[in-house]
Amino acid sequence: MKCVTVLGARPQFVKAAPVSAAMIDAGIDEILVHTGQHFDYEMSQVFFDELNIPEPKYNLAISGGLHGRMTGRMLEAVEAVIDKESPDCVLVYGDTNSTLSGSLAAAKLHVPVAHMEAGIRSYNKNMPEEINRILTDHVSSLLLCPSDTAVENLRKEGIDDGVMMVGDVMADSAMLANRIVKDNPAYLPPIEGFDWGQDFDLLTLHRAENTDERSRIESIFEALNNIGTPLIFPVHPRTQNEIAKADIFLAENIITCEPLSYLSMTALMNRASRVFTDSGGLQKEAYWAQKPCITLREETEWIETLKDSANQLVGTNTQLILGAVEKSNHATFQPALYGDGNSAPRCVSAINGLFQK
Repeated sequence: MKCVTVLGARPQFVKAAPVSAAMIDAGIDEILVHTGQHFDYEMSQVFFDELNIPEPKYNLAISGGLHGRMTGRMLEAVEAVIDKESPDCVLVYGDTNSTLSGSLAAAKLHVPVAHMEAGIRSYNKNMPEEINRILTDHVSSLLLCPSDTAVENLRKEGIDDGVMMVGDVMADSAMLANRIVKDNPAYLPPIEGFDWGQDFDLLTLHRAENTDERSRIESIFEALNNIGTPLIFPVHPRTQNEIAKADIFLAENIITCEPLSYLSMTALMNRASRVFTDSGGLQKEAYWAQKPCITLREETEWIETLKDSANQLVGTNTQLILGAVEKSNHATFQPALYGDGNSAPRCVSAINGLFQK
């Protein structure tokens, strides 16, 4: 059996690691296609190096530009790969432009699509990711869901065939990463003079709705500049540009560093007191690490994390952000939320069973 897998962004590389390993074990011929959506070393190649993901057979080197232009270029290039390789199925992950281009190219060539992380909804169609995931689900033949909520979301949209609750492959990756970095300071970022024995928090910020609107990013940092504890901030290149453009003041407690590899981010999160983020994936990773998360959005796809103050939605409101810090001290966590570390073999078994010729 041959499967073309389309990847392009940091979270997809993380999810792909255990699935690609399971495909090798199952004897599936996986053809990896890297669209190039994330292209620099720390956002791309480092994941292949650290997580032992096979090198992509195709690197399309497509990045930048408006969403429509990027997706259109990817669609054309991925279509050519699928036409050449004639796979039994195409596997896509999550909700990026790479996801949408892979699923549309396959559907138009009548090649079955398997969607990893199907059924996730924020119900905010202002997010490009929400459009991508909805369209991908509606052209997919196999919908691999990370939660019962995702299965129910699909049912509400009339999608029942090919739906499977397999758990979250990101849990597989997180457990592996935690085993690798446990108690190993070598994975911490090189921040000169920083005392890693002190309390600190972790921040990530990258969503366009937060970084592109001056009032929102100002409100976020008005709060973060006043939380007191050091805040380690690996800065996404796009976010760094927007902070400079808006002339945002960062107080001394906010310590910036370069974007981190997955293993370094795992090591940093394991030592942090809490996490501030507008990322979807990091909300789950914080939960698995039992670190309180303060989410700088008005909604989350991962509603199960909101129980017992483990994850709090605060948007960009300064007072809500500051108030969530105190509440986070009382957070509690449930075991095995979203997965038991064996989701990847279940996913590969489902793909093999449905699509093999």
